[in-house]
Amino acid sequence: MINLSDCKNEMQDTLDAYSNDLKNIRVGRVSPDVLKSIMIENYGSKMPLTQLSNINNLDNMTLSVSVWDSSLTKIVEKTLLESNLGATPQTDGNNILLRFPEITAERRKELVKIISENSEKFKISIRNIRRKFIDETKDLEKNKSLSIDESKKNQTEIQKTTDSFILNIDILSKNKESEILKV
Repeated sequence: MINLSDCKNEMQDTLDAYSNDLKNIRVGRVSPDVLKSIMIENYGSKMPLTQLSNINNLDNMTLSVSVWDSSLTKIVEKTLLESNLGATPQTDGNNILLRFPEITAERRKELVKIISENSEKFKISIRNIRRKFIDETKDLEKNKSLSIDESKKNQTEIQKTTDSFILNIDILSKNKESEILKV
């Protein structure tokens, strides 16, 4: 039997991943969250920067990274430089300052394009989940484990769920785009 809550859960996980992806796109105030995905090579293994340092806002466009282990400061600085964050790290002892420039109109348009591309990728992911569950439903119908009426009902419900999640992705995208384009 098809469990429609599994379908909803998988789609919700995809929507949550998209929402987190949007949080990494900064506009006004720089958030320490932009450094969450930075991984530092530490004694043979990779660790998140957030587990090796304190990250704080000094002002709207500056982050301070206080590395706890002074032997890692150069490695952290190099990794931040290579991460294409758009800010050049400046080291002062164990502290690294990241000053982010104001976003230009051109960069805002690039960010909107990136959001559009990412939203399409996540919509495709939602549609793949739909396809998986509809295929399972059709297989059950073919094996006579599910009646034709139940199969059609499940397929309709899966499609409604898909439409709802795609609409949510569109809403998140539009909100982020309007946030970016607002000066």
